[in-house]
Amino acid sequence: MLPQEIIRRKREGQKLSADEIKEFVTGVTNKSVTESQVAAFCMAVLFKKMVMDERVALTSAMAKSGMVMDWSKENLSGPVLDKHSTGGIGDKVSLMLAPIVAACGGFVPMLSGRGLGHTGGTLDKMDSIPGYQSQPDIALFKKVVRETGCAIIGTTPDLAPADKIVYAVRDVTATVESLDLITASSLSKKLAAGLQGLVMDVKFGSGAFMRRYNDAKALAESIVSVANGAGLPTVGLLTDMNQVLGRSAGNALEVMEAIEYMKDCNIDDKLHEVTIALTAELLVLGGIAKDIAEARQKIETVLKNGKAAECFARMVTALGGPADLMDKPEKYLKPAPFIKDFYPAQKDMVSALDLRAIGVGIIEMGGGRARPSDVIDLSVGLANVAQIGEEVGQGARPLATIHAKDEADFLNMSRVLINATRVAGEVNASGKLVRARISE
Repeated sequence: MLPQEIIRRKREGQKLSADEIKEFVTGVTNKSVTESQVAAFCMAVLFKKMVMDERVALTSAMAKSGMVMDWSKENLSGPVLDKHSTGGIGDKVSLMLAPIVAACGGFVPMLSGRGLGHTGGTLDKMDSIPGYQSQPDIALFKKVVRETGCAIIGTTPDLAPADKIVYAVRDVTATVESLDLITASSLSKKLAAGLQGLVMDVKFGSGAFMRRYNDAKALAESIVSVANGAGLPTVGLLTDMNQVLGRSAGNALEVMEAIEYMKDCNIDDKLHEVTIALTAELLVLGGIAKDIAEARQKIETVLKNGKAAECFARMVTALGGPADLMDKPEKYLKPAPFIKDFYPAQKDMVSALDLRAIGVGIIEMGGGRARPSDVIDLSVGLANVAQIGEEVGQGARPLATIHAKDEADFLNMSRVLINATRVAGEVNASGKLVRARISE
């Protein structure tokens, strides 16, 4: 069937067959389907949606659009596990989770994406490390996972190639929020990676793609249902994204915060809460721990004794990064040219944050992409970000430390922060960030 006929059928709200979806995805991969047709298909799916059978078919077709990895010949001593997040501002959990799981005896072949919409991407964060090969070939990828326990890389051309194309189009066509497309994108790479267990971090709030809790819950249920139906044991956690996760937002800045976390210093409580919750679920899924309590104990042990930091350091070195990154991160994670604390004029308590606006502001500073071809300034962003319930202003703490390329960008970001921050009034503190657990 012609691609335009498949698009028309979905535009009219008709259910697509598995064969039609497979044919369209094959066309995406071999380029017989154009980028404009991919965009039209994504928009049709966004508005008309898919039923569960279509989601399964789309996810499966994208997973099988390239090579599906088989770890059985690698003689690994533990389970192959991974985590995926729907994205948020300051979400650097993957950088800690992978080496923690590796230090506990698991193996994490983490296929990550670049920034999508107003949120940052794990792959862009890793690219801020000089020399780090975020796109190695399959042979090196397997070698690093086998020898160090983890590898955080981008999807290679051989793994779920259709998703890479669709992912980039979604980013610039306002179709990021589609539950069906998020499900297929999130899982296609994971199914292609040959995993034995997956934990999903599905976010809701002002900084998430799914702002409303019920929408995020529906997405989590979709992903968990499709994944378990495809034979991949999966658990989903619903987490609050109404404030920056941790204290930084920006590629190199988030790597610096992750390094400090793994070195057991300057640990933000809320970042720790989410990291521990996701990692513990993964250890139980993989049979490394018998329950969450034991998993948490193992995690705390490898953080305190330095084994998690050692795994991260070995991974970075094995993929071409500096051997002394953990000891001298400031030597390699170059600062932005203009760094200055920003204080609001009024001294008061932060009651709410519009994280989407803040994420867009970071993109406008050069910290993200407006177009797929844009080159990111990896040094810009925010550090020392205030959280809800903290007092900001002169005589208290800054709202954030802005890392910009020049004073003009600093002033622009200052205006973004003022407009995106509500002070005084009732504090909308949400308590625990992990709100619900979704299982089969």
